[in-house]
Amino acid sequence: MKKDFIISNKVDMAEHTKALALIEKSRYILIVTHVNPDPDSIGSALALSNLFHENKIKHKVFNISADLPQNLDFISRFDKITDQLPAFYDLIISVDCGTFKRLGFTPDPSIPIINFDHHKSNNHFGTVNIVDPMKSSTAELVFEFFKHNGLYITKDSATALYVGIYDDTLAFSLGRCDELTFEKTNFLVECGASPSDIANKLLRRDSLAKYRIIPKVLNSLELFKEGEVASIIAKEEWFKQTGAHNRDCEDALDMIMSIAIVKIAFFVRVVNGVSRVSLRSKGKIDVAKIAGEFDGGGHYNAAGCTLDMIDVEKAKEIVLKEIFEVYK
Repeated sequence: MKKDFIISNKVDMAEHTKALALIEKSRYILIVTHVNPDPDSIGSALALSNLFHENKIKHKVFNISADLPQNLDFISRFDKITDQLPAFYDLIISVDCGTFKRLGFTPDPSIPIINFDHHKSNNHFGTVNIVDPMKSSTAELVFEFFKHNGLYITKDSATALYVGIYDDTLAFSLGRCDELTFEKTNFLVECGASPSDIANKLLRRDSLAKYRIIPKVLNSLELFKEGEVASIIAKEEWFKQTGAHNRDCEDALDMIMSIAIVKIAFFVRVVNGVSRVSLRSKGKIDVAKIAGEFDGGGHYNAAGCTLDMIDVEKAKEIVLKEIFEVYK
């Protein structure tokens, strides 16, 4: 079934055409997923990787770390992601990198960059910028790139794109997910993506360690402003005690946001020697503004930043002070 889609009105359609032209004339493409990659970054990258593989376009999917979310191993070509930069590449495709530093390395400035992203913090650092903060996910923008250029979406690419959209919208629960998003995911299902298989792979393969560390994280809950502001932390020793990975406790923040009275919640834990802060909000509370005070970024209701310290209690107090400045 053929369907016409409304392509993002925040993106100049010429950018889609320019992006394809750069891809067609390149000899070796480096697809870059962001530091601490999530399903949207990985899914967007692997959708492109499958397209390139099927069309014999030489490329590599790169992440600065070998530590990848293993619950995404069912996506075709996940096992091809590398933390080693190739000796030569003449085009970079950045996926879901809200700022240039999220690439994790500094590339040669003479190499063109195609910048696919949906973060408010993105300053259009690419040679070609397919950026729209109103879109549900970067995967939705990659989908539009496929459709605008008449590129065939195989089952493997459809699965990768569906994963990105599904996860970044918190299973279609966020406000930036609209009727067009559902039309696109329906098309991906028609292309072979299986909603039930994907949901089962993402939701029902937890580690035992996750259920050992989450109670500790939830027990750290503190409420402020009559319960409207909430904080949780994860101490380094808890990971050693439980054998958990930092990704094992990410669901804790969503659990706190499920509390009816909570309007803003944030989570602090140490990742790679710095305090990583994730912020969430409900309604018209811009947590990207709060994250921006610490050189972070993200979306209106979901953002993040890092503080150069390993004392999560101190980091919590610093972030809390900034929240109180914004949320009075």
